[in-house]
Amino acid sequence: MNKELIRHLIKEINIMASKEIKIMEVCGTHTQMISKLGIRSVLSPNIKLLSGPGCPVCVTEEKYIDTAIEMLNNYDVTIATFGDLLRVKGTKNCLLDKKSRGKNVIIVHSPLDLINIAKDDKKRKIIFLGVGFETTAPIIALTIRTAFEKEINNLFFLTSIKLMSPILHYILKQPENQIQGLICPGHVASIKGASYFEFIAEDYNIPAAVCGFEALDILGGIHYLVKQIIDNENKSFKNLYKRCVRTQGNPIANHLIEEVFQISHGVWRGIGKVENSFLTIKKKYRNFDADNNFEVKIESQRHISKCACSDILLGNKTPRECELFDRVCNPFSPYGPCMVSTEGACAIAYKYWEEMYNG
Repeated sequence: MNKELIRHLIKEINIMASKEIKIMEVCGTHTQMISKLGIRSVLSPNIKLLSGPGCPVCVTEEKYIDTAIEMLNNYDVTIATFGDLLRVKGTKNCLLDKKSRGKNVIIVHSPLDLINIAKDDKKRKIIFLGVGFETTAPIIALTIRTAFEKEINNLFFLTSIKLMSPILHYILKQPENQIQGLICPGHVASIKGASYFEFIAEDYNIPAAVCGFEALDILGGIHYLVKQIIDNENKSFKNLYKRCVRTQGNPIANHLIEEVFQISHGVWRGIGKVENSFLTIKKKYRNFDADNNFEVKIESQRHISKCACSDILLGNKTPRECELFDRVCNPFSPYGPCMVSTEGACAIAYKYWEEMYNG
């Protein structure tokens, strides 16, 4: 670690920050690292670092959870999922409630593990909850294609895979948007390429940078963005994570995505419907689509809540500006989805706030 360069960057950022500057980091891992490294504590109070909708669990709508629970209730199936999704509530219950009552819910670390599980027990019908962004889409696509090639007929996928570009368009078009710079997610960029985010500067004249996850990466990104915001009339985009991110991304991963999925509309929890923001399973692989094999009827319900997750995901509020934060909502008793996931802005704010005050 180049400590002298880090000190120099911090000093220059703070000198330049003579007025309030709002920068959004989109990725949940960036949110984690900013808090873990204590970056806010060394920067001027004028630098406002806001979290975006980069936590896949946080933006998984209630109807999706309700659908998975109804499939458990109505059919003899096993639900397989990543661990963070267990505690996310639908309109009434979460999957952990069902698991505690004896329903078949298992946690997996990779969907590919389900290939052998399904092969070894062909009478067992397994539904994998495929939640994520462009980063997890290739491994889910590979699992679906492998199941197709091996003619496995007892493995199904209930997907909620979202795309980062459309949601950023959505946020930046909001009349109340005050974001002046964007730290783009390095993980998504490693799949889609740095060019995937060039539209931010080109279409909205807002500077943006793809950053890595070390202290020097993040501070270098903030320095670049602050300098752009203060000095330049025409904003630009830059890839500051060239050791891992190519201009056009990973061609093999993108081919997998294009082969298995198609682009569709979808609903983001706390945000609403965003056009062309979902990946859904193509007709060729529809036999693996849980929606086509396990019919359930779920009525969309308007859920009124004092939880500020919506404003937090859009960058309009910080977690501690939510009136429920630490009063009603905490990681042990989460009220909203941003407090459930380890990548959720509220869970991260709570964790490092607690550590700050508890030594």
